[in-house]
Amino acid sequence: MFHGKLDGETNSVTRLSETAARFTGNMTVKQTPFQIGYLVGVLAGEGHFGGDGRQPQVTLRMHTDHEQLFRWIQHNFPGGKLYGPYYHGGRSYFQWMARGDFLRQELVPLLDAWLTADLDEKTFRRYQEMKDRYQL
Repeated sequence: MFHGKLDGETNSVTRLSETAARFTGNMTVKQTPFQIGYLVGVLAGEGHFGGDGRQPQVTLRMHTDHEQLFRWIQHNFPGGKLYGPYYHGGRSYFQWMARGDFLRQELVPLLDAWLTADLDEKTFRRYQEMKDRYQL
């Protein structure tokens, strides 16, 4: 059985709700706390934080079996670009990319709030390296 709220326990749902309201002002679709958490989790597990030498980008590349997830991201986080399906070297995949204003004004503030070292230290470090390299 799950416990109730302990004395002094942080109410992360409230924190996430406040963040959702604060960081989605420029998006045409308002995200729920679940949607933000799901995207951060997918990016922590499968995303790449880097760039092309001139501009930063966050990339998510997965098998075409995950098309429904990519369409969900595209719908709920407009501003990123979905490419594919690609067929290369016996693999088939989609690729979602966040660059430019969407990355700087929407995704970076969201990741700054929710992608922490205690969540995933390796991913957090790679994200920070991208931010340092591209002065975000």
